[in-house]
Amino acid sequence: MRILLVEDEADLGQAIKQVLVSEKYVVDWVQDGVQAWDCLDSQWTDYTVAIVDWLLPKLSGLQLCQRLRLHQNPLPVLMLTALGQPENRVAGLDAGADDYLVKPFVMEELLARLRALQRRSPQLQPQTLTVGGFTLDYGNNILSFGLSQPPQLIPLTVKEFQLFAYLMQNCDRIISGSKIRYQLWDLDEEPISNVVAAQMRLLRRKLAQYGCPCPIETIPGQGYRFNTSE
Repeated sequence: MRILLVEDEADLGQAIKQVLVSEKYVVDWVQDGVQAWDCLDSQWTDYTVAIVDWLLPKLSGLQLCQRLRLHQNPLPVLMLTALGQPENRVAGLDAGADDYLVKPFVMEELLARLRALQRRSPQLQPQTLTVGGFTLDYGNNILSFGLSQPPQLIPLTVKEFQLFAYLMQNCDRIISGSKIRYQLWDLDEEPISNVVAAQMRLLRRKLAQYGCPCPIETIPGQGYRFNTSE
């Protein structure tokens, strides 16, 4: 699950990002509304939720929400603000925010509200994802394979899981290495150009160690595909 965090307070933004990353989210943190819109308008990144401060430089969180909805973008938005009066809450929700969290807040409440957004929009992150004989358990980073009982259980690292899940969610589509790199590594990491190929080798090696066939094929010159036809 990739999150766009838009917060201009450096200490708070860093703290939120650290908590989200520890919860296995991929996070892009920007500090003004124009940067946020550039991220949302990019062909390279697909976000599943945005956490947006109201009082932002250049383009306010309220204006950002309004622009999203004007462009028919259904991205769930959690608004953060020190403006806690009822009329402020109404204005934020009317602008298109899906939830509203007043500063100061504790991180446990922020995470709880993200989980609530997920429950209301279960497509954001299901508890499990099954395609063919493969099932991913989001709670435990476990891949299970096989239709017989018990299935083969394969523990995955966070990045292995994210890579497998992203291709699984886009099964039978060819996804370029550049698209995968921009989607699964946040903007601050600046990963090396061959990081996707290197991570793919590690994932395939892991599956082979457990005697599991790898459904991800390399399409020369184009990218990778989770093939459901085999």
